[in-house]
Amino acid sequence: MYARRRRRYLALMTVALVLFVSAWAFVRLWSVPAAVGMCVVAMVIPPAAAIVGNRREPDDRWWDEGD
Repeated sequence: MYARRRRRYLALMTVALVLFVSAWAFVRLWSVPAAVGMCVVAMVIPPAAAIVGNRREPDDRWWDEGD
């Protein structure tokens, strides 16, 4: 259960990082507005990744995490 959330979080953060790096590595050479747009999308992904990574799933046992 936690591994699935961790993989989803990692996938989203990887997408954000790839968007950001590729926007300023080579996309800006063809189109600066497209690079800025990619950075805006990359900026929105980390909060969404945090929400996805911390969302409780139906099979989570949140009531006994201290044990």
